[in-house]
Amino acid sequence: MLRLSLLGLALLFFTGIQAQVNGGDQMLSFLLVAQGPHAGALGGEVAVNTSSDIMMSRANPALLRPEFHQELSVNYNFYYAGTRLSHVTYGFHHEKLKTTFALGLSYLNYGQLTQTDNIGIEQGTFSAADYMVSITASRSYLTRWRYGMALKYAHSRLPSQKASALLSDMGIVYADTQKAWYVGATVKNVGVVLKQYNANAPAPLPFDIQIGVMKKFKKAPFALSVTAHHLYKWDIRYNNPADAVNNTLLFGDTTTETKSYFGDKLFRHLVFALDMRLGKRLELSAGYNHLRRSELAITERKGMSGFALGFGMYLNKMNLHVAQSYYHVAGPYTEIGITLNLNQWFGLGNMGNKINWSSQFAKQYP
Repeated sequence: MLRLSLLGLALLFFTGIQAQVNGGDQMLSFLLVAQGPHAGALGGEVAVNTSSDIMMSRANPALLRPEFHQELSVNYNFYYAGTRLSHVTYGFHHEKLKTTFALGLSYLNYGQLTQTDNIGIEQGTFSAADYMVSITASRSYLTRWRYGMALKYAHSRLPSQKASALLSDMGIVYADTQKAWYVGATVKNVGVVLKQYNANAPAPLPFDIQIGVMKKFKKAPFALSVTAHHLYKWDIRYNNPADAVNNTLLFGDTTTETKSYFGDKLFRHLVFALDMRLGKRLELSAGYNHLRRSELAITERKGMSGFALGFGMYLNKMNLHVAQSYYHVAGPYTEIGITLNLNQWFGLGNMGNKINWSSQFAKQYP
């Protein structure tokens, strides 16, 4: 299975798909922000992970598992410049259908922005916001596979303009628990645009294809993972004039060449992550996103750009995750998430039994 996954990764790299563009030219780009603090602590891109965190289903719908039955997760991002991002996710497992469902809501508020005319004269303030509503379903196949799909409605609002789309995420996960190898793949934000901000200059959706591999060690309390993203396009570097090199020829003529930057192009597709368990309750996480560091670090002072750190606490009635992501030297932004096990907090007697509140589900990925 691992060989097949690596073969698929190579094929995706070299097929030359060029249907999409780099960041900054897409609509509804808020969908690319990490969906939860644990994913943020792992570098922002996750295709496979075995932790007991329902928010991971936002990264790959196949990561939604029966153990998340009756879990409610609330997450809050202290983003830059007064921007606030919130996520809410609720999980439910239907035993007769053998399917696990999740309802999700994301809301991004940009706060108060200064409004100016076309020559820069201030004319007051305005507000802008984005939100996304989703429903996710996941099922198991045979003993080692899970597959899932998420349907999403995303909406973006400015004072005089709106944009919206219907989208879907699809994912699969393969788990070899004996050898502790895990592989995940997901296709994100495939859909149709319902309304554009500018009908005369349409923008594409933030499409992505990702494949991740994770390895756990039986005699060591940590797991290593690598996630490859933007697999539909090999070269995701920006067109930088500094990349051009002038060569002087005879008679004063010059030619312009561009370096290949093969290593940089490769590593911009990769995110490296580490999860370390300290006992049964505490988990430390770290990630490195080379694309983020390459695009946002300052040459003279790169600092921690591209790195992310976080921790998780797994208690009987709740889980707590906190993460800090370093985009540039201006400082990190902080994410915090709390997941409540509603079975542990509330009791409904016979009614609780009827709606399956008292059922216990074994973890899919030990």
